[in-house]
Amino acid sequence: MIERKGERTRKTIVDTAAKLLRKQGYAATGLNQIVDESGAPKGSLYFHFPGGKDDLVAEALVHAADAWRAQLFGAIANEPDLAKSLRIVGDILAKELDSSGFTHGCPLATVTLETAATSSALHAVVSERYRSLEDNIAARIEVAGIPAPQARALSLLFLSSLEGALVLARAHRDSSIVRIVSEQLALQVGSMRKMTKSRKSSAT
Repeated sequence: MIERKGERTRKTIVDTAAKLLRKQGYAATGLNQIVDESGAPKGSLYFHFPGGKDDLVAEALVHAADAWRAQLFGAIANEPDLAKSLRIVGDILAKELDSSGFTHGCPLATVTLETAATSSALHAVVSERYRSLEDNIAARIEVAGIPAPQARALSLLFLSSLEGALVLARAHRDSSIVRIVSEQLALQVGSMRKMTKSRKSSAT
């Protein structure tokens, strides 16, 4: 029973930290605020995260990034069409921006900009999580029939384009930017498909 309570307390702290980091970034998120909003005893925070703030932030980032990835890839799991998948993802991201009052972008982005150059531990976490996203996107592109080297390049294009769109959408408070970018990516996929069919026809 004590162990279960401890696990629940740890999860609550991590969940709270993840939400605050996504909303307001690393510098603005203090341990006292995490304790207050989680309702956890302050001593339990240091018990579960003896390394202090960066120890907690590292776990919260992993938790938030994995949840975000599961949400997006879960939404397109049964959609074989890559262009449609991009439109679905763009719509989800745009709706999330609107519903959160433009506070919910990528859970990794804000912390990356704040800490990647100053904290080796957090740099390692965000780099690994971004790499995992790139791998997942590349695998999804390969399923659509695009060769691995090109799929890897496209995964970088898709991810960087959507990340940039999220930043601009928050700056302008305009979620249509995300939909516009995802639509342009989808159209590019359509153009690639036509070119591939044309080459195959020419070859035969």
